[in-house]
Amino acid sequence: TGYFEPSLEASRQPRGNFRVPLHAAPAELMANPPPRKPWYTRQQLDTLPAARAALRGLEIAWIENPLDALVLQIQGSGRLRITEPDGRVQTVRLAFAGHNDQPYRSVGRWLIDQGELRADGASWPAIRQWGERAGPARLQQMLWANPRVVFFREEPLPDDGAGPRGAQ
Repeated sequence: TGYFEPSLEASRQPRGNFRVPLHAAPAELMANPPPRKPWYTRQQLDTLPAARAALRGLEIAWIENPLDALVLQIQGSGRLRITEPDGRVQTVRLAFAGHNDQPYRSVGRWLIDQGELRADGASWPAIRQWGERAGPARLQQMLWANPRVVFFREEPLPDDGAGPRGAQ
């Protein structure tokens, strides 16, 4: 099978449209390997003050689109083109560092179950088009249908032309 490594524009600080954070793994998850009690869901991380506080300071970078964050989490890794405050552009790889031990639920399946997409048309382009039309509240509802959140670690990318890293 092929392996896809998304490449996204990002910022080290929240600014302008860059408002969707990508997080490093919380220390409490890294200190307690599975099996363990599931951690906060995606919805809880967005809405509960204690959950939000648990991620404070773990932001690696910010991107513009929550659907891009979801694709990055589903793929488990990707590249960020980060424009530094001094104008330099740096490309880094985000690699899988862990998850919240919540089950993965397909947003495509959720859209089908909601009657928003047909089963034969639930592709990523269709999901993205739906997200662009849906409005922020409905898009958030779709994202919350998948409680799993993936956390990353930043890795240097010495060769911009290097392909994706795989398990093999």
